[in-house]
Amino acid sequence: MTNATISLGAELQRYLTEHSLREAPVLARLRQVTAALPQANMQIAPEQGQFMQLLVRLMGAKRCLEVGTFTGYSALAVALVLPGDGELVACDVSVEWTTIAREYWREAGVDARIDLRLAPALATLDDLLASGRGSSFDFAFIDADKGNYVAYYERVVELLRPGGLVAIDNVLWHGDVADPAVNDSETNAIRALNDRVHRDERVDMSLVPIADGLLLARRRG
Repeated sequence: MTNATISLGAELQRYLTEHSLREAPVLARLRQVTAALPQANMQIAPEQGQFMQLLVRLMGAKRCLEVGTFTGYSALAVALVLPGDGELVACDVSVEWTTIAREYWREAGVDARIDLRLAPALATLDDLLASGRGSSFDFAFIDADKGNYVAYYERVVELLRPGGLVAIDNVLWHGDVADPAVNDSETNAIRALNDRVHRDERVDMSLVPIADGLLLARRRG
């Protein structure tokens, strides 16, 4: 036994993937296409996508929300495990990247479950709140511009139902959040988000060291 989380070297990472990952072929193809892009580092790890699928299934989630879609891997992972009448509202601003996403959503047969909103995410979230969607979403995923992380979080908590869960990506930020010598705006924004959620009595939370760090926060009833 150990009282601290182990680090993953290349061999252990490979073992984890080989003995854990059950990736649908359409997800694997999308991941390979995305890996060829200059912005490939924006893609979530496949084991993280699978972990999110497990969370969505455990919750029996039907109404989901995503802030930051990129080429659509995380949205596809979630949509694949939603029921037929499930819904995922996906927020992004890039026509170029989401054109790739739409192609693979159609191939997987889940495009009807995904409501892509091409607009600044804060505007979309505010529109959802204004239209009466507060306290209605089961699950949300935030993986977008870090400077707005706290603002995204605050709106998403309002949109989640009691018992709903938000997962926030990149909260360990390659380890930079723990390095006092690193003080760029993105790192400080992630630190502010981590501190905010840690103090937030509206939620139960856990920071999970999967991929680049995934912060889970469950809205209390």
